[in-house]
Amino acid sequence: MRPYRLTRAALESLPSDAALVLAQDVRDAAGAVVAHKGAYLTNDARQGIALADWSELHAIILEPGDVHETEAGRRVSAAVAGRNVTVGGMTAGHWPLMSATRGVVAIDTDCLQQINALDGIALYTLFDGQVVAERETVARAKIVPFAVADATVTRAEQLARAQGGAVHIRRFVPTRAAAIIVESLGERAIARAHAVLAEKVAWFGSTLLPARHALPDHERLAAAVRDVSTLGAQLVIVAGARPMDPLDPAYAALADLGANLERQGMPAHPGSLLWLAYLPATQTSSERTVIGLPSCGLFSQASVFDLLLPRILAGERLTNNTLAALGHGGLLTRDMQFRFPPYRSGARRGEVLEE
Repeated sequence: MRPYRLTRAALESLPSDAALVLAQDVRDAAGAVVAHKGAYLTNDARQGIALADWSELHAIILEPGDVHETEAGRRVSAAVAGRNVTVGGMTAGHWPLMSATRGVVAIDTDCLQQINALDGIALYTLFDGQVVAERETVARAKIVPFAVADATVTRAEQLARAQGGAVHIRRFVPTRAAAIIVESLGERAIARAHAVLAEKVAWFGSTLLPARHALPDHERLAAAVRDVSTLGAQLVIVAGARPMDPLDPAYAALADLGANLERQGMPAHPGSLLWLAYLPATQTSSERTVIGLPSCGLFSQASVFDLLLPRILAGERLTNNTLAALGHGGLLTRDMQFRFPPYRSGARRGEVLEE
């Protein structure tokens, strides 16, 4: 494409088939836009701007091999939209990419960077790992100039399609969870904690088994875990453990169960005292995840637990390395609320309002 200064004399002499695109809005005497920037200068548009008060307009001439921003944006957005991502209609030069389901945003950051290195293309997303509801905008694609080379658009399509897209949503997997509470709490407090956790789990499309209370004894804890496993629990949450105590019964129970303690303590706050373990697969069940946290009060408070839960329920197996990466952004102040699930309308993300 090449720039073009359009005068009134040039407008009258333009061939009717000239591929000319306005680079600025044209307004009438009342200030109303009669021709928008980025629009082709059609015969109807020429008649409209001929009546406006102007002496010179800026435009661009499309040359062979150029693609208008509308078509280029449509092609790029279609290519980068991966699993469970849909493309919305263009608004203000942007093509929105939206989640087709609740889930966890998964960005191919290498692909994203390669596409953004191409001249004239801008693709911007939410953070990788962000939890989103259905129909949330997770990314936008934009063609910065009014047109780009077809070769550039084709290269962006090739980069994205080689990876099956650059922007994906990992759908939540319906899971049966169980909570074992070892704190010395009254029945009302236990019921409230269980209700809050049940509401959170339900947001992901999962279910929570009836609450279990266990005394701080490793044999009884191990028995409780076996019981809920027999009932089909794939995720077991142990609340009320004492993670800093190496002789805490929960650790002895994990040893009795043959569990692998993946990580003790998280590089994030609040919730730094959480631990995560895996129960080995058996002939009748697959590997199960066990999370330990010091207080069932963390069910109501937004904490690192609310960062782990979505990833686990999206089918991710968390390793020590992935958990170690939580340290970057692990200072979970109120400014970090956007990282948590929106469990309930009217509450801050990550929290359930007390009733």
